[in-house]
Amino acid sequence: MSHLILLFSLSLASVFAEGGSQKSTQNLCSNYVSHKRQKRDWIWNQMHIKEEIDTPLPHHVGKITSSVRNSNAKYIIEGEYANTIFKVEETSGDVYAFERLDREKKAEYELTALIIDRTNNKSLERPSKFIIKVYDINDNAPVFVQKVFNGSVPEMSPVGTSVTKVTAVDADDPTVSGHATVTYEVTTGGEYFTIDDSG
Repeated sequence: MSHLILLFSLSLASVFAEGGSQKSTQNLCSNYVSHKRQKRDWIWNQMHIKEEIDTPLPHHVGKITSSVRNSNAKYIIEGEYANTIFKVEETSGDVYAFERLDREKKAEYELTALIIDRTNNKSLERPSKFIIKVYDINDNAPVFVQKVFNGSVPEMSPVGTSVTKVTAVDADDPTVSGHATVTYEVTTGGEYFTIDDSG
């Protein structure tokens, strides 16, 4: 039986959708340390920053705060890219990013917050780990997983016969509505062929 060899082109579209405003919710991350019969707590807002922010650097990420009351207190951060990409203002606890971040390269960073006495470098509270999450923007176009997809179909096949399957992927965050959704369209040969959202 002879076969009709198909060559047709497809276009892709990534559904751009606003993921909605991401509200910073206060998250209490507490470590209880007994020191001179005082209970102290780390307190900070959820740390997050959007990727590829197009405003002048540095970008404010969040704030680490301790309930320690000491005029000599100094905030320090350690961990992934601490004091390079991320820096903390030592008196206020404000954390800043000094580079534009790309979620597709790295989606989160784990750091450690410390508060010390600047006169003797002694810790005033137990260190506490925290994570800075990078929020996705819909900045990637979908791409086919291979350059050419070959398909064939017997002649006189009934309408609806499957010819081939194509696949494309999007590097954006699939958990954000619409950011990694891929749709397909036949741009040449549409009078003979159709394609659904599964490819």
